[in-house]
Amino acid sequence: MNWIGKCFIVVSCFVTFILAPAPSLLAANASAIAAKKKVTTQKTISKRTRRQSKKIVKHHAPVRRKRVAASRCATKQSSRSVALVGANGDLSRRITARSAMVMDARSGEEIYAQAANSPAQPASTIKVLTGVISLNSLRKNELVPVSQHAARMPKSKIYLSVGRKYPADDLINAVLLASANDASVALAEKIGGSEEGFARLMTAKARSFGATNTVCKTANGLTASGQYTTAHDLAKIFNHAMQNDEFASKMAVTEVENTDGKIIKSHNRALWQVDGAEGGKTGYTDAARKTYVGKFKRNNDEIIVSLMGSENMWGDLKKLVEYGFSKKQSAQTALRPKTNPSLPTPRFAKIGKSAQQLSLAETF
Repeated sequence: MNWIGKCFIVVSCFVTFILAPAPSLLAANASAIAAKKKVTTQKTISKRTRRQSKKIVKHHAPVRRKRVAASRCATKQSSRSVALVGANGDLSRRITARSAMVMDARSGEEIYAQAANSPAQPASTIKVLTGVISLNSLRKNELVPVSQHAARMPKSKIYLSVGRKYPADDLINAVLLASANDASVALAEKIGGSEEGFARLMTAKARSFGATNTVCKTANGLTASGQYTTAHDLAKIFNHAMQNDEFASKMAVTEVENTDGKIIKSHNRALWQVDGAEGGKTGYTDAARKTYVGKFKRNNDEIIVSLMGSENMWGDLKKLVEYGFSKKQSAQTALRPKTNPSLPTPRFAKIGKSAQQLSLAETF
């Protein structure tokens, strides 16, 4: 080999050594390439995920919109239903009484009336007149004889003995609390000479109370031809009767012990079932059905509630009482003066014996 060939070989080896990459550089290049591929792959996956998410959102968005629209529609329908109930929910459709009256006890103004001037048999609610007249006519310990006619009265009764005399106060308690028919007639015969004569006194007393649509034929309210009253009249009668302190005190108790040791219990469940009950009288006959009249007080509000011809007396009474007080409350709220909270409350500074109102600028 000549020297030219040897020089060529040396130059080739030198060039190869200079241009050939080091192993570390090859490894670094390989890592960089792998990392670049990984980033590219992740970006591709991320783009695919976003595209799929957009497709899912687009797919479910109409469903969500439909659900929200349905929910809003249901809310509107519910609000409309409540409004319709408030507008058309007449109290007369929610009670069983044929006639009813809710009256302001102080002013005598009508709060609610349903066929309130329709005449009907009063049943034992008319005993309110029997009790009031007896309290005004007899002394507590005045003895009252019992006739055969009185003793034969049907229930409710306390089974008075014929010929025996009882203290008037005991019989009045029996009339007003236990609705005793026999005690009612015994008192009537003592005061009026006969039950018929006493019934005329009852009618006159009703007239004096402003109850002009009331005619009494019996002292106990048992069904009788030509006897009638109205829910309006019952409210008036009871309201006047409760102005008698002795009558009101008897109406407020749930039971009392008579002089002979007998316990007389009140038929008026409202005393322990209805908030604010101050007294009341129940009644029932087949012709009259269930009747009631009573007074109720809550805070400064007082109402009289009467009902006639009821099939669910206590349920009707509770609805009428709540209605009466809610109407009173609504009326008071409407009458309250409206204040403007944006205006400052004026202050006063005393100057000597007089008071001078400060200007609005001084109140800040």
